Amino acid sequence: MVDIAIQKEQKAELHSKLWEMANNLRGNMEAYEFKNYILGLIFYRYLSERTENYMNELLKDDDISYAEAWEDEEYRDGLKEESIDYLGYVIEPKYLFSHVIKLIETGDFDVEYMEKIINSISESTQGHDSQEDFEGLWEDMDLRSSKLGKEVSHRSKLIAKILNTINTIDFHLENMELDVLGDAYEYLIGMFAQTAGKKGGEFYTPVNMSKLVAKLATVGLSEARTVSDCACGSGGLLLQVGKYIKVGQYYGQELTSTTYNLARMNMLLHGIPYNNFEITNCDTLEDDKYEDRRYTVQVANPPYSTNWSANSKFLDDERFSAYGKLAPKSAADFAFVQHMIYHMDTDGRIAVLLPHGVLFRGNAEETIRKYIVKDLNYLDAVIGLPANCFQGTSIPVCCLVLKRERNGNSNNICFIDASKYYTQGKAQNSISQEDIDRIVNAYTERKDIDKFCHIATMEEIKENDYNLNIPRYVDTFEPEPEVDLQEVANDICKVQAEIKDIDKDLKPFFDELGLDFPFGEK
Repeated sequence: MVDIAIQKEQKAELHSKLWEMANNLRGNMEAYEFKNYILGLIFYRYLSERTENYMNELLKDDDISYAEAWEDEEYRDGLKEESIDYLGYVIEPKYLFSHVIKLIETGDFDVEYMEKIINSISESTQGHDSQEDFEGLWEDMDLRSSKLGKEVSHRSKLIAKILNTINTIDFHLENMELDVLGDAYEYLIGMFAQTAGKKGGEFYTPVNMSKLVAKLATVGLSEARTVSDCACGSGGLLLQVGKYIKVGQYYGQELTSTTYNLARMNMLLHGIPYNNFEITNCDTLEDDKYEDRRYTVQVANPPYSTNWSANSKFLDDERFSAYGKLAPKSAADFAFVQHMIYHMDTDGRIAVLLPHGVLFRGNAEETIRKYIVKDLNYLDAVIGLPANCFQGTSIPVCCLVLKRERNGNSNNICFIDASKYYTQGKAQNSISQEDIDRIVNAYTERKDIDKFCHIATMEEIKENDYNLNIPRYVDTFEPEPEVDLQEVANDICKVQAEIKDIDKDLKPFFDELGLDFPFGEK
């Protein structure tokens, strides 16, 4: 059992080091650019230490070090092959993180050597199955950027300082239960998502929101053949699913190239083998690259009410054609839902975070909503969440849970109003583990809970014209307490009597001073 106190202490120390690195870069570049260098170099150290650990294990019975074995051509060829097969990349002994730290200590390091290392790792994957997973991973870490310094010596000094700080962090690679490396990643992404003022949930979903979505999507499952996120950002939601069930293959799509690189790094940082995930840099709605794929579990936190083309050509696209309407050009929310529904496997399920407007907005969205509920009958639950829980937006968000196999619940929909259950923060609210359990238990048990949960029949939904606004189904009205008017009148009389007594006590003092008494009777 991991000692929680020790874990918290290690995290606090880790966050302190990360902040130290950010301060070293402060003044050179925009805050949100820090992560490109800090995460890129942390990722390099991770790959390096994985290599050292693997090689030490591989050579433990040969009584020879990795550096010595590399000098032997026969050994070297075998080690390259093993490393590519198991790790997906090769890092030569002279390019290991531990060797770079020695170069810094002797004053022999420069930033150009770091460039050689990055290029060498990328080149080692060329022509292999891992090539696509490593291609362009460090393209946002521009070691020649003048923002690091105009001279090579200035850039070298700054990068050496960052590497030295990274060297003082204990990543506990041998104890993945602590996942300190993953915590570093989440801390930095969270910190810089806030600093950069990203739209809510655009590339970073708060950890406990990710936990909630992952748990809702995996209720009753122990494994899933395929898990997908069509707007995966940094990959946090995908990784959360893997914490609750065994996942065969992870799939993700991400439009922003920088975030796409972060997602691939994140998968590798969390120990997902390169051949067990596929993250694609593409526009999910405009270009469905994998129209034949079907997924067991899908999770998503797509950008809220973002624009899309809503081109009439999509009326012939199988993802949208059956609905007869396209999501509005200014609000692509339902377009993402339609995309996900199309890609559901026969036993597929979805948990997706969306703005509340999808529950009640009219016109095309009303037509789409009605088709999902009435004709497909895939909607299993509607969950209202607290406001101000996402960076960059204060709006309340809802989570829709959809299932193709509704397990005897095809005649009802579970409505939960969890909007009042949260922990208030200075800049942003959050949900606790207790809040998560409350929601998931209510969803699982499907019983009415006063002012929190209602299992609405399809007849009720029909009576409400397929408007899914939660207050129509969960009554959270709190009546005002009754006021006893006689008691109030008695209190007023009592106070007036007390005032008269005080006036009597004060008047002699005013008379003695020759002042007019301003209170009570003259």
